[in-house]
Amino acid sequence: QVQLVESGGGLVQPGGSLRLSCAASGFTFSGYGMSWYRQAPGKERELVAVISSNGISTRYADSVKGRFTISRDNAKNTVYLQMNSLKPEDTGVYYCNAVDSFWNARPRMSWGQGTQVTVSS
Repeated sequence: QVQLVESGGGLVQPGGSLRLSCAASGFTFSGYGMSWYRQAPGKERELVAVISSNGISTRYADSVKGRFTISRDNAKNTVYLQMNSLKPEDTGVYYCNAVDSFWNARPRMSWGQGTQVTVSS
């Protein structure tokens, strides 16, 4: 059974930082690229960052480029999202998922519950 368990969210002030984690199980983690997505209230889920299966390649949405860093530890079946210089518009529920390819980044697994990130003063 596939499981994706996101954690690390919380309430932070603008300019602050958070580190999100996604623990994966039920599939061959090292065989898939992984992505982070977020969904703000009333908006569609959007792609935030992608990392290749071996961790060598990454790409980001323009809105987070230079502030967020995606990484992974295949030995721990975990993908991370380091978020710095946070802005109120970063607020939302953050999800991870395996993707079909690095460039298409279509989610392959059932969604976890996500972790809430709130950026507010």
